[in-house]
Amino acid sequence: MERVENQTSRNSMHYKRKFISFIGNKRKLSGTLLLIILIIIGIIQLYPLIWLALVSFKNNSEIFGGNVLGLPEVWRFSNYKTALVGGHVATYFKNSVIVSASTIIISDILIVTASYAITRMKWKLSKIVLTIFLLGMMIPIHSTLLPLFLILRTMHILNTHWALIIPYIAFALPMGIFVMTSFIEGIPRELEEAACIDGCNIYQIFLRVILPLLRPPIATISIFTYLSSWNELMFANTFLDNSKLKTLTVGIMAMAGQYTTEWGPILAGLVIGTLPTIIIYVLLSNQVQKSLMAGAVKG
Repeated sequence: MERVENQTSRNSMHYKRKFISFIGNKRKLSGTLLLIILIIIGIIQLYPLIWLALVSFKNNSEIFGGNVLGLPEVWRFSNYKTALVGGHVATYFKNSVIVSASTIIISDILIVTASYAITRMKWKLSKIVLTIFLLGMMIPIHSTLLPLFLILRTMHILNTHWALIIPYIAFALPMGIFVMTSFIEGIPRELEEAACIDGCNIYQIFLRVILPLLRPPIATISIFTYLSSWNELMFANTFLDNSKLKTLTVGIMAMAGQYTTEWGPILAGLVIGTLPTIIIYVLLSNQVQKSLMAGAVKG
């Protein structure tokens, strides 16, 4: 009887080990498949950037002569010199930096202060004001092209950087306030109460307690605002006629000739315009991930 029980227990342990081994192998296989899928997705995402960088060193004969996918036969760094000097990409780049940086700084200040006032201060119209801001998310930005043109012309600020900065700020506020208010609502009020007991006024509470906690959502909002202002074309092409004030998107589009086009310098200009986006995301990606994770936990 004891032998039968021992044999049964041995068989049970054997099957348990086989089952655990099977589960372990299945998990390893799933992890390997997931890794392969992620590598394929990464290649798909990175290949256009690699292709853009390689083609920016070629001339038209290589691009249209069958060597569009391979390495350049001759690395033509002169394409970048032509883009920066002859194509005035340096000037367009400076204008885009001025417009985007001004938009990000001003909109971040307005978003943070307005969101704090809506979520923490007690006043009757706070919910109504929040609703008005959020309604702005439903308005297509380019449906306002003609009204904005008439307003800016009346204000005499067409052909100035403010003709772009003001609309960009206005359309950055709804999404920014939506993200910021949800984040501030997740901050415990006990922190502000403790600071108030220690003698801080509302400005000190905001600057010393709340603002340092808002770095993740500020980074997220800044990236979205940067992308929308840096890549915007319709407003920049409509509100600016002076070539010295044009932004990078309009300037690169203007590099295309009426009869012939040298694509190497244009693609070099696109590489120059893409680099800041990559650098900014690399620097702020951790803050963006923290913001998204915080929002996911609160949801």
